[in-house]
Amino acid sequence: MASFFSRISTFRIFLLCSLCFSDFGFLQGVSSLGINYGQLGNNLLPPEKVLDLLSSLRITKARIYDTNPQVLTAFANSGVELMVTIENAMLGQLSNPQAAFQWVTSHIKPYVPATKITSIAVGNEVFTDDDTTVLLSNLVPAMVSIQGALAQLGLDQYIKLSTPCSLAVLQESYPPSAGSFKTEVSGVMSQLLQFLQTTKAPFWINAYPYFAYKGDPSRVSLDYVLFNPNQGMVDPFTKLHYDNMLYAQVDAAIYAMARLGFNGIEVKVSETGWPSNGDENEIGATLQNAAIYNRNLLRRQLQNEGTPLRPKLRLEVYVFALFNENMKPGPSSERNYGLFHPDGTMAYNVGLSSVSTTNSATTPSTTTSSVSDFTSSATKAATMEYNQSWVYWMLVCVLSFQVYMRRPF
Repeated sequence: MASFFSRISTFRIFLLCSLCFSDFGFLQGVSSLGINYGQLGNNLLPPEKVLDLLSSLRITKARIYDTNPQVLTAFANSGVELMVTIENAMLGQLSNPQAAFQWVTSHIKPYVPATKITSIAVGNEVFTDDDTTVLLSNLVPAMVSIQGALAQLGLDQYIKLSTPCSLAVLQESYPPSAGSFKTEVSGVMSQLLQFLQTTKAPFWINAYPYFAYKGDPSRVSLDYVLFNPNQGMVDPFTKLHYDNMLYAQVDAAIYAMARLGFNGIEVKVSETGWPSNGDENEIGATLQNAAIYNRNLLRRQLQNEGTPLRPKLRLEVYVFALFNENMKPGPSSERNYGLFHPDGTMAYNVGLSSVSTTNSATTPSTTTSSVSDFTSSATKAATMEYNQSWVYWMLVCVLSFQVYMRRPF
């Protein structure tokens, strides 16, 4: 009998060690992090090379701003979750159920399930578009029609519909507990939130602390918007402490929804980022600030954090953007949000491979390393991380063995 229990004890230790040395528990990528893959450039990598780049970075979520068949085909069987986008100009047409069914049949159905389309963004920043009046009247009808088409094709359980909103939809955002929507959008916003609540879809926001700093650099703390160590702010009504502006903006949107009677809808960040260059009047648009912002953001994402209002619900964030896009209109900053140059070399190193083992922001490198160099860096970091974990779990196994040896059976 003693021999039997001894074998049981040995088996337990073997099982513990097997779990310890398996892939279970090691970093396999950040599930709450995605990236915006814009294509307004005439010199970008082909989609197949873009997929290789995302794979080297272990990024498994991406958003595109159309339903480009080349991208949808290239991403087949990759496992990358894609959010596709319906252009604003299409909303009027797609408010018709028959047209919506034809659109889904031709633009979505041929690619799934091989291409993992998980979200459809119905328009982008519709509430603040130049043609707001016409677009708003068609937004929710288009979403209802597309949802009906997905249901007819059996895809509604796999693909969620939402529409990314600019933070300009908020009348108040400071402090976060004062968050409220502008009166002129509250009617359609209530219809949208009712749709999201019914379909269990998230509320998407495009949130850029950069704009707040650019607009009032003398009053807005740079460290606060960059996620650097700072004293932060305490909401005087909730007493919640905020050490960065992005989380405060997300919570302001949550409070705004609550004021319209909608609680429990998840908020996700469909865009956030920082430009590495800009015009003379674009204060703060520097390579150093861009690297610090995105590096600190990635570090927080690795910790699967939630906001102060919803600390147990990890915040999903899509970084803007993958590439600098030379055909984007507007000020210089619009063409300089990319983590990478169009040829796949880094615009700056945010340390995707090393943020999991570093706690402090360092001065960013201005390197233009190739993708292969970046991948090599990731491999080295992964090896170091594995070795550290191996030592830790070996210690656990040894201590467990000693405990079992001393137990009476």
